[in-house]
Amino acid sequence: MTETMRAAQVQQAGGPFVVTDVPIPEPKAGQIRVKVHACGICGGDAIPRNALFGTVLPRIPGHEIAGVVDAVGEGVTVWEVGQRVGVGWSGGVDFTCEFCRRGDFTNCVSRTIVGTSYDGGYAEYMVAPQDAVARIPEALSFEDAAPLMCGGITAFNALRHAKAGPGDTIAVQGVGGVGHLAIQFADKMGFRTVAINRGRDKEKLARQLGADEYIDSNEGDAGEALQAIGGAAVVLATVSRADLQSDLVKGLRPNGELIVLEGSDPIQVTGHALSEGRLSVSGWYSGVAQDSEETLNFAVLKNIRPIIETFPLEQAEDAWQHQPQANLRIVLTTQAQ
Repeated sequence: MTETMRAAQVQQAGGPFVVTDVPIPEPKAGQIRVKVHACGICGGDAIPRNALFGTVLPRIPGHEIAGVVDAVGEGVTVWEVGQRVGVGWSGGVDFTCEFCRRGDFTNCVSRTIVGTSYDGGYAEYMVAPQDAVARIPEALSFEDAAPLMCGGITAFNALRHAKAGPGDTIAVQGVGGVGHLAIQFADKMGFRTVAINRGRDKEKLARQLGADEYIDSNEGDAGEALQAIGGAAVVLATVSRADLQSDLVKGLRPNGELIVLEGSDPIQVTGHALSEGRLSVSGWYSGVAQDSEETLNFAVLKNIRPIIETFPLEQAEDAWQHQPQANLRIVLTTQAQ
């Protein structure tokens, strides 16, 4: 008789997460099975929820996974049963395309997305290719590690590749799920950190997390306010607000960089503005498992933690609907612990 597990599935595009019993997956060659202890809810889970990016339904979403290796497939050389591991957005690569052969695994032409290309972590167990798996330090709880597997790695990776050094000013647009982590990372990396958000309700939190300055974008032009305090070497845009992102270009110092993490609306900036100050607008896309490990290790080293609320897996739909009121990341916990 096939053993089953509890999982929250997308069964209909745009429909609710349905908690049901499904067979426990078996790891194939080169794969490991993770006994999931925690899985963060991320805005990117809207992709499988709405059957985007070619998602085939039914699908189990979830790409902020933390748990323990439960079984390994044939040919697995890196992992052993019992190790604490995480699986993030990047779901594995082909190792043979032009970009992989150059070591640029994030841009693999055959890259897969956990919880979209195959079943993810809204379940008691999941399987993933061994190259998509990261070690979780003992000092991190599963609940704290989970949001770092996507929100954390995206912020950390973008900041450490930014065109700025210790003492330079970095502005973080948005004190939300990604932004509250970016503020902590920026502070611990030695940047002068400016938090930008609508209203003053998150100013105290932003300063507690490490922000040296705070700009309320409701009080006027945020770019001009940023320029008034000396301008930023880098603005990290963590929230999809193209109008504000366009304004923030004015807050860059010469040679400054606007790094955009998400958004579907066009950012408007003149060629003159870019050329006059030799400014740049760029994007950043997550990272691979090794980046996740380095994110987790830095979080332990510098005592960086996400602010989370937890829900049991059985309440996945309630947790998703609670996101607008959440403070700040939601994590599903399983009974398979």
